[in-house]
This record gives sequence, structure tokens and C-alpha cells, in this order.
Amino acid sequence: MKDSIISVHYLKKAYGEHIVLDGLNFEVERGSIFALLGENGAGKTTTVRILSTLIQADSGTATIAGYDTHHESDFVKQNISLTGQYASVDELLTGEENLMMMGRLNHLDRKLVKKRTAELLEQFELTKAAKKQVKTYSGGMRRRIDIAISLLASPQVIFLDEPTTGLDPRSRRKMWSMIQQLAKNGVTIFLTTQYLEEADQLADKIAVIDNGRIVEEGTAEELKNMIGDENLELTFADFRAFQHAIKLIHGLVNEKEQRITIRTGSIESLRRLLNTLYEHEIEPSSVNFQKPTLDDVFMDITSRNTKELSANA
Repeated sequence: MKDSIISVHYLKKAYGEHIVLDGLNFEVERGSIFALLGENGAGKTTTVRILSTLIQADSGTATIAGYDTHHESDFVKQNISLTGQYASVDELLTGEENLMMMGRLNHLDRKLVKKRTAELLEQFELTKAAKKQVKTYSGGMRRRIDIAISLLASPQVIFLDEPTTGLDPRSRRKMWSMIQQLAKNGVTIFLTTQYLEEADQLADKIAVIDNGRIVEEGTAEELKNMIGDENLELTFADFRAFQHAIKLIHGLVNEKEQRITIRTGSIESLRRLLNTLYEHEIEPSSVNFQKPTLDDVFMDITSRNTKELSANA
């Protein structure tokens, strides 16, 4: 039986006539990385704010570690940590001082704070920078100290809102590695991000929210499989060969790149397609297989849902 640490059932929230959440339902397994994806205004931030006890839902229930976010908010707060999009640290203090200060503000035992500070500085590769003011830190280092602070009290669930915004590719990948390690250590990660590659790389489960409802959910591979097979990209160096190929095979044509993209389908259909080109002495300059990306999935799901809403309006 699956061990759900976050359970959301029929959650609703509206501001006046504007419905933000419209019967939200999902589960998050303990020790997993869960990614909530959606366009701006889809309801991501409102969902996180309700789960982190910052606001209350109009109806429905949400529990974390068995505690109701509305009626047992104090217990929920003891089990979670929320890290916003931008690092919320004191730039004039050192990394070590920031950790010690937050430990005192959270009324943690002094010896425990000292021990956790040393552990977290090492875990997030900040030991050498521990005595330096945070204002001297790079963007990646600031994000790391911010997340380290959120782990001081050893929360069961950590909410990460756009954790790698503004980071260079190397720092982003280092952050991904640290997030994965947190999950391996048993921390449940609730991730919101606009970097679909990030969700693809990190998430054990992805839920797509649109107009306040979960419209699709599953692993990255399950979602990709929803929109079909791999694509076959045929590129032609010779313009005449390209024009001839357009008449023989049906696909998405890119005139500028002299490229035709076809859904691969079955092995037999692929064999017939290549045989047709061979019989007409047409040889592509390159042949590439392209799997659907999470970007493709996201665009397909959200555009499909928009059309359905328009049809029902």
C-alpha cells in the first residue's frame, strides 16, 4: 500500500467570482519528488499556500503527515518547510550566522542548531564559505544556503518554489543533484517549476494543473506516452529531393530547414516509408529519431483543455 504524506481532496478556493481551485485532488508519496506544473494563474501558488497553512481553502480537505492543514495547522508547520523563489537570507550575515539565527528564531535547542548547522554546511558544500557574508555568495550558493536553512528543523516535507530560477546550467544541475539526495534521505519534495526539463529530470510524479484542476498526472514517461510515438526527422540537402519527398510522404514540413517530421508508428509503417524513398532514389542527408518532450506534453494538455472549456462555454 502506498504511503501518502500529502493528501488533497476536493480542494476549492475562490476570490469573489474568480475560481482559483475547482475541486483539486492528488496524493504525494512519502520520500518522493512531486512536481506541480501549470501556466501562470493555473492555481499552483494558491495550492502551495494552502498546504503550507498560509491561507485556508473554502472547502475540501488537505492533510500533511496525517494532520489537517486547517484544523491542525500548528502540527503541520512542525513537519514542513517552505522555500520561496528568491533566497530569503540576511546578506550582511555569514552563511553560518544565518543558520544559527534561524535556529534560535525557531526555538531549537542550541546544541542541536550547532550540530545541524555544521551538517548542513557540509551537505550543501558551503563549509569553506561558512564564515563569509552571504552578499559575497553566487546565486547558486544563495539558493543552497536558503534550502539549508529550511532543513534546520528536519522537516518531513519541503516546498520548493522555482528552486533554480536565475541559476547558470552548472549550478542548476548541482542543485538538482542535491534535491535528489534529499529525497533519497527521506525528505518529500513538493516542487513547482516553469523549467519543464527540471520536472522531467527530478520528479517521480508530475501533475498538470489547469484552471484549478488536475488535468493529467503520472511519471514523465507516462505523460510523454500520452501524445504518441517518437518522431522521425528527415533532413534533405538537395532541394529537388526534398520537394519530391514532400509529394511521397505525409508529415510536418519545415521549408526553411528542408526537413520533414513524421510520426514513426509501427516498425512496418516505418519500413514502408524508407522503402518508398529508396525506390524513388531519394536519400535524406540525415535521419533522426525524436522522442516527445515534457514541453510537448504540457502544450498538448493545456491547449486541449482550453479547447474543451471553450466548447463547453
